[in-house]
Amino acid sequence: MEGNVLIQNASLVLSDRIVDGDLRVSNGSIQTIATGGGLEASNGELVIDGTGLHLLPGAIDPHVHFREPGNTDKEDLQSGSRAAVAGGVTAFLDMPNNVPNATNRATLEAKIALAESKTVNHFGFFAGATRNNVSDLQDIEGMDGVCGIKIFMGSSTGDLLVHEQKDLENIFANTGGIIATHAEDEERLQQRIAEYGNQTDIRLHAECRDVECAFIATKRAAALAKDHDHRLHIVHLTSATEADWLNKNKGDLITTEVCAQHLTFDQYDVESLGVRALMNPPIRYTEDRDTLWKRLKDGTIDCVVTDHAPHTLESKSVGYPNAPAGMPGVETSLPLMLTHAMNGKCSINDVAKWMCAGPARVYGMKNKGSLIEGYDGDLTLVDLENRRTITDADTWTKVGWTPYDGMELTGWPMYTIVDGNIVHKREAGGPLRGTPIAKPGSTGRVLKFN
Repeated sequence: MEGNVLIQNASLVLSDRIVDGDLRVSNGSIQTIATGGGLEASNGELVIDGTGLHLLPGAIDPHVHFREPGNTDKEDLQSGSRAAVAGGVTAFLDMPNNVPNATNRATLEAKIALAESKTVNHFGFFAGATRNNVSDLQDIEGMDGVCGIKIFMGSSTGDLLVHEQKDLENIFANTGGIIATHAEDEERLQQRIAEYGNQTDIRLHAECRDVECAFIATKRAAALAKDHDHRLHIVHLTSATEADWLNKNKGDLITTEVCAQHLTFDQYDVESLGVRALMNPPIRYTEDRDTLWKRLKDGTIDCVVTDHAPHTLESKSVGYPNAPAGMPGVETSLPLMLTHAMNGKCSINDVAKWMCAGPARVYGMKNKGSLIEGYDGDLTLVDLENRRTITDADTWTKVGWTPYDGMELTGWPMYTIVDGNIVHKREAGGPLRGTPIAKPGSTGRVLKFN
């Protein structure tokens, strides 16, 4: 059911400024933004007092692995959606490396049907590219709920891999929409794994999957995009070398993203966190982290994501290099980035640009990502006045842990609103987990893409 809600006395985070005022959502869409306030409640309208809170557009996480179908012991669409809205994320895009992989219309229709019955926020899915499924990719072009094509150019988690030049050329030449690439060079990657494969020191992970491994693939993907005039999105950028090169070479066809953890952690955190910080591509070095911030601020990097990729701590406990790569993050990314803002790394408006408007623009999501009259009523009211320490026990992800365990963060969502309906809330001073409001399937909606 579409919602009607009036938020009064909040600090409204608009695209270019923050103003005090009221905002009304009617029938699921933002109807009125009143700077300075003054809106009166209508009959049947839910009223929220936003005094002391900042109202942002709902965050959009365009890079998650919710593990369904196939690995629902780690996460499923219901638990992942719950975790997302607990973190102020009102829309997500899920990756295709499932069991079975989402590589054709039938597997994508099955995922969409599952999501419609389980989620409490908006959703879209990537189609996975294989060496021989171009006809399947052509068949799903323009399909509601399908945001683009994902190519794994280097081995990661799962068995989707396309790295031969002729296969990549075929995909870029004969498909439409946006191609998102996991850019690591398979040939160099296998050489490095052979060299480092017996090492048990996790600090060597960034040398095993080194910067050159990523840079070769990034340049190769960019050349394919330009040769075939094809939109390209490079996922989870990790290195200063790539970011600086893209600053001069990305052009209009290419966009890119950075994970919140790559803006937060460096080699010292990898040493202290161990396998909790193990992911592909790796957490790198202080200079990489600092350059990623620089290129995010100058517009080279378009959005901030999580690559939410949960694994159980039991599976992680086997240690490096055999532990699975990936970490949860969808429910902590917005507070984490808002904490960076409050610590002076960026502005609150920057966070809204990178986590709301940016993903909507990259993937062509109509009427999302900004507080604008006529846009969808997807909102989050956050508390920037109080810092709370998160622990593993506070998480909604099915794996029950966070790499930020013990960190003090601010910007926790007090209300998460989807189409004008409250789907999650926290009480001031109450449990950090908060309370789910919406029932699974009641407020989830398939996304449409330009």
